[in-house]
Amino acid sequence: MTTGARQPTIRDVAMRAGVSKSLVSLVLQGDGGVSGARRDAVLTAMAELGYRPNSRARALSLNRTDTVGVLLNDLSNPWFVDLLAGLATTLRSSGLAPILADSLTDHRIGVGSVEMLLAQDVDGLVIVGTTTEVDAITAAAERVPVVLAGTRDPELPNLDIVVNDDFTGAREATEHLLALGHTRIAHLTGPGQIGALRLAGFRSAVAAAGLDPERYVETGGMSEEGGYAAARRLLSRPDRPTAVLAFNDVAAIGALSAADDLGLLVPEDVSLIGYDNTHLARIRHISLTSVDNGNFPVGAQAGRYLVERLADPGLPGRLHLVPTSLEVRATTAPPRRA
Repeated sequence: MTTGARQPTIRDVAMRAGVSKSLVSLVLQGDGGVSGARRDAVLTAMAELGYRPNSRARALSLNRTDTVGVLLNDLSNPWFVDLLAGLATTLRSSGLAPILADSLTDHRIGVGSVEMLLAQDVDGLVIVGTTTEVDAITAAAERVPVVLAGTRDPELPNLDIVVNDDFTGAREATEHLLALGHTRIAHLTGPGQIGALRLAGFRSAVAAAGLDPERYVETGGMSEEGGYAAARRLLSRPDRPTAVLAFNDVAAIGALSAADDLGLLVPEDVSLIGYDNTHLARIRHISLTSVDNGNFPVGAQAGRYLVERLADPGLPGRLHLVPTSLEVRATTAPPRRA
């Protein structure tokens, strides 16, 4: 850290990172020609020194506001927390300030989130999670750079997409249940292409085990209420499943409540897996087995893509997949034998 009242300068950052002042300037401008290793060295030096770009002067020189609109599907979903941390870290390191909008809340009061963000003269947009504003996003992509984080909708030639490997994540979660000995496995589906990929991963694993992939599929959605309703329908059947893979952790919590209301024990009577590995899954009383989809890396990469696209709006659309891992906790176990 620097001493005294003097604020760190570009020269200080360059010396700490072992690069030239001009390269630091290129990183601040989001130049896509800087290698990942050198950019990371500059960003690390900035963080260590507490360097803050003069955003007002830089914005005037580049005819920009140095703000980025971040559209969330539902701010109450804990899945966004880690992703936003990764996104904000990258954006702020590049001198960009995020402006958040909650699509669900805005929709309830009759406000279009995308139009509202564009009215703030944001330099670009990051769309986080599946949203209903696909048409507005498509139109916005003609005006400003747009990056999708944790969603694949809409899929356009000039959009960057950063997501986890949803197909593999769902398949491996289902394979975990199969390895425990479950043969009656259900899936609570979700919306959009993300939901379709997770369903495809589930079906792939179930079919490979010689089981019927359609027997226990219910629309669950992304909410606790949707997960509860779908799980209750499944768990009330005479041939009820002994395991459930939910679309996300929030829906899994709804399924947990449904099992409890029906007098079923988790995991003795029904095993349960969520998706996203949010703080809800990590609460010790819940201890939910969940697919970790790399939320922080997804957000950080989305921020890098936006910075690069601001420097070169003509870049072709890119797809970046973040690997998943299964965090096994207390809600999965072998099925109870008669």
